[in-house]
Amino acid sequence: MSDYGGAGCCRCCFSFLLTSGLTTLFLWLSLHTSKPVCSIQDFYVSALNKTLNSTSNHSIFFDLKLENQNIDKGVYYDAINLTFYYGPNISLPIANYTVSGFHQGHKKYTHRKDLVDARGVPWDEVFRGVSNGSVAVFRVDLATTVRFKVISWKTKRHKLDLKGNVKVDDSGKKVETKGIKLKNGGQDLGCYLARLRVLVVVSVLVLVL
Repeated sequence: MSDYGGAGCCRCCFSFLLTSGLTTLFLWLSLHTSKPVCSIQDFYVSALNKTLNSTSNHSIFFDLKLENQNIDKGVYYDAINLTFYYGPNISLPIANYTVSGFHQGHKKYTHRKDLVDARGVPWDEVFRGVSNGSVAVFRVDLATTVRFKVISWKTKRHKLDLKGNVKVDDSGKKVETKGIKLKNGGQDLGCYLARLRVLVVVSVLVLVL
């Protein structure tokens, strides 16, 4: 009789641990969020187009892509601030631009395209350089905060502070054919998130087994 009672108790404990572990895993997967992917899809500097043979137009055209890769979570963007720099000098921006805040549904992407008027660039010098086969390097910084919509509530604000270098040749266009992903200044968070996912899964398995 005591053996039967002990076996029943073990089954109850195992069932409780299994349910608790699976519930924990489900909640973690449900609440886990991925930050938006931001990239420069197009970048054109008219003053560096050799065929135009003129540096009088100081405008820069850009195409910013914002992608929400979450399967079931929307994203609320606050105002997105873009800062443009030329060369290694990041103490003096050459242009600024602000994208108004908006909501983006899950698995959606959007483009923001516009022109900015660059200032403080030694255009004649840069034009000679690209005409002789070198490339001009511009930097784009993106700063904003986002909230995620999980079911019917919104998370706290998460900061996005990203940057990326854009190389431009004598066509005035960016050298890279693919979009340039803007990344954070520190180490890539993706690696840490992947390790965290593995740790959670292993912990749940240890708990239920």
